[in-house]
This record gives sequence, C-alpha cells and structure tokens, in this order.
Amino acid sequence: MSTSTPPPPPGTSYDGPISDKNWTTTLLLILFLGGLGAHRFYVGKIGTAILFILTAGGFLVWFIIDLIKIIQGTFTDSEGRPIPRP
Repeated sequence: MSTSTPPPPPGTSYDGPISDKNWTTTLLLILFLGGLGAHRFYVGKIGTAILFILTAGGFLVWFIIDLIKIIQGTFTDSEGRPIPRP
C-alpha cells in the first residue's frame, strides 16, 4: 500500500502526483449516477462505493460532501492523488 500526502487546501499549490482520472467525467458521474456511487467506482474506491450504495449516499450527506470536493478539485482517487480541475 502506498502512502501519499493529502492534497493541500483549496487555493494552495500541490507538488505531488496527480490522478490520471478526468475531473469532468467524475463530476458528470456524481451528477447523473451519484446515488449508485459511480464516481467512487470510477476513481477506484470500490469499498466506499458499495457503502455509498447501501446508505443512499450516506443519507445524502456523503453525496453533498463528495460533490463539493469534486467541484473544488480536492476529491482524490484510490491512491490519494487529487483529481485536478481543468
């Protein structure tokens, strides 16, 4: 298992590796298939994607948090690499 540093707060620079996942795809997946956890499956977070389905997006709280993080560009993939905004 790799250890990685979390992304910095919004508005600061990040010098580490970034994800190869597409930000637009991630945003569209949460908007249209968010209740199914499709955005989490896409970025490789399989375990939390299944929990997302079983809890209806964490009773929508988790859904809202993920949506905000994706819009801000602080959502990460399964290896902790941020998915940058275009």
